[in-house]
Amino acid sequence: MKTAVFSVKPYDKKFLRAANGDDALKFEFYEERLNHHTAALAGGRRAICVFVNDLLDSRCLDVLHGHGVRFIALRCAGFNHVDLRHATALGIKVTHVPAYSPYAVAEFALALILALNRKTHRAYNRVRDGNFSIDGLLGFDLHGCTVGIIGTGKIGMVFANLLRGFGVNVLGHDPFPNPAFASAGGRYVERDELFARSDIISLHCPLTPETFHVVSEESIERMKKGVMIINTSRGALVDAKAVIRGLKSEYLGYLGLDVYEQEADFFYENLSETIIHDDVLQRLITFPNVLITSHQAYFTDTALGNIAETTVANLTACKEGAALNNEVTVEMLHR
Repeated sequence: MKTAVFSVKPYDKKFLRAANGDDALKFEFYEERLNHHTAALAGGRRAICVFVNDLLDSRCLDVLHGHGVRFIALRCAGFNHVDLRHATALGIKVTHVPAYSPYAVAEFALALILALNRKTHRAYNRVRDGNFSIDGLLGFDLHGCTVGIIGTGKIGMVFANLLRGFGVNVLGHDPFPNPAFASAGGRYVERDELFARSDIISLHCPLTPETFHVVSEESIERMKKGVMIINTSRGALVDAKAVIRGLKSEYLGYLGLDVYEQEADFFYENLSETIIHDDVLQRLITFPNVLITSHQAYFTDTALGNIAETTVANLTACKEGAALNNEVTVEMLHR
C-alpha cells in the first residue's frame, strides 16, 4: 500500500523505515507540510501519514478525497488540526498515536520549570562569555510550592508522580478525574481554585473548544501574582497576546512554552537567516523570564520509536481491513 508521508524530517524517515521493515507500506516521503495547496501530492494513494502542523481542514480533505485518499494516520496524539466532522462525512478514517512516551513530555515540562526557576540557560550563556556573576539568577525552592496540573491523563499523571520527590503540593483539574491522582499526592479542585492557589501551572490537556485559550486575560487575573505557566501540550491553550500583557505588567512571573498557537510556519525549521514576520512570537522571545522551545518535548528516541511503531500498526490495520484500535472519532472532540 503506497503511503504519502508529509512534514518529514531525517529522523522521521529513520524511525518509520525501521518500523516498516519489509516496506509493506511503500512510504513516499515529502518534506512539504500538508494543506489544501499540497494535498495533490497524495494522488494515487489510499493512505497518508501526517504530523502536528499539517492542516487538514475541509478544503484539504476535499482535495485528498478527490485523489482517492480514504485513510489518514496521524503520527501524534492530538487531532485538533483535522476537521473530523468533515472527514467523517467524506468517509475518511483517521487514527492517531494516543500514547508514545508520557515520560518524555512530563520530564520536559519539569525541565522547563527548573530552567526558568534557576535560570540555567542564562547562566550557561554567561559563563561561555566569561561572565561568572550570579547576580540576576536568583531562584526559589520548589519545596513547599503549589503546582496546578490541568489535564491528568497519561502525561499529567507522570508529571504528578515526578513532582512527588520535590515536596510540592499538587492540585489537579480534569473533567474526567483519574482515581490514581490521589495516590500521586494530588487533589482535584475547580479550575478557578487551581488558578488562585498555584505557584506553577502546567498544561497537559488536549485542545478542545472547552480548553481553547484556557490561559487568557480573564484567567490570568485569577492567578497568583508571579505565577509560572508551562505549556507542553497545544499552542492554542494559551492566548499569547494575553500573556504578553501579563509579562509586561510583571503580573506573570515566568512562562515556558514548547508550543505556540501560530507555530506551524516556524517550528521545526531553521529560520536563522530570515526575518520572522510574527510580532507576537518575536516579542515573547525578548522577555528574560520566558523560555520557548520548538515543540521538542516529545523528542526522545523512545518516543520516536513508539510513534513509528504505532503509526505503522495503524496503517497496517487499514491495509488489511482490520479493526482500527486507535481510530479518532467525532465523539472524542469533547472528551
